Amino acid sequence: MQTITLIPGDGIGPEVTSAVKKIIAATGVTIDWEEVNAGSEVMEEYKTPLPDTVIESISKNRVALKGPITTPVGSGFRSVNVEIRKRLDLYVNLRPVRSFEGISNYKNIDILVFRENTEGLYSGIEHKVGENAAESIKIITRKASKRIVKAAFEYARKKGRKKVTAVHKANIMKFSDGLFLEEAQKVAEEYQDIKFDDRIVDNMCMQLVQYPQDYDVLVLPNLYGDIVSDLCSGLIGGLGLSAGANIGDEVAVFEAVHGSAPDIAGKNKANPIALLLSAVLMLNHINETKAAKKIERAVEKTLAEGKNLTSDLNGQASTDEITEAIINKL
Repeated sequence: MQTITLIPGDGIGPEVTSAVKKIIAATGVTIDWEEVNAGSEVMEEYKTPLPDTVIESISKNRVALKGPITTPVGSGFRSVNVEIRKRLDLYVNLRPVRSFEGISNYKNIDILVFRENTEGLYSGIEHKVGENAAESIKIITRKASKRIVKAAFEYARKKGRKKVTAVHKANIMKFSDGLFLEEAQKVAEEYQDIKFDDRIVDNMCMQLVQYPQDYDVLVLPNLYGDIVSDLCSGLIGGLGLSAGANIGDEVAVFEAVHGSAPDIAGKNKANPIALLLSAVLMLNHINETKAAKKIERAVEKTLAEGKNLTSDLNGQASTDEITEAIINKL
């Protein structure tokens, strides 16, 4: 039995993590969940949204499943998600995006988004310049650029993927994005069996809407990766179907791409599929591949059937109902 850190989160987090635990248990896989929490729910007790106990648990167990955590807009504490990634050096943010029968507007989409997870404009290096201006500093390093591109190529080779596309704005940001592109080109030379090209980020967004089937593996700096992965999610039916993994050399944290949706928290309306598909990535990571495949097929069948869909998928089912539907399909 493997011990895995579970961070329920806040908002709809406890509901979707509970649903995912039930579905995993129904496959026959036994996990010892070590539950710790972070976010707004623990602020009063710990005076911080990210207690040391959370980092200690993840570091010890090396694998975590994390529910969504609210990040205040414009004020308050910084993103717990970003802080976990930085503290544990989880430099790969992997977001697979693929179309589902009966749900997605586009067919035959199967894209892997590799987003650099530790630097860029999400470094949080910013300050005010007097009363009327503010400045954010974008950090791009050779080390971080090389390792995210290398991770994308290694994963592409392992999974039999044919092409890696580097996304950038090097035509304008010639030093920072230019460095990222330069390192991507260097790494690509080591993988002659995989096709490599690059796209300017604004053109990439247009290409993804017009010809999404032409793209396979995308590798991007932090901010672009966040935006482009959400665009890709829109192509397949929304963030409720988008999985995510944060991976370092020693530790991996699996989480849904969507936020905590406090407006529907506690109403039994949340869609657990995004976190469930993140758990599929987690199960593959710990070599529980049969269970992962079972869940994946059960999700596909449930979505294609269309009888038990939550409101974000244009249905009326509750969290409990879609959870039971998936379990029945196992």
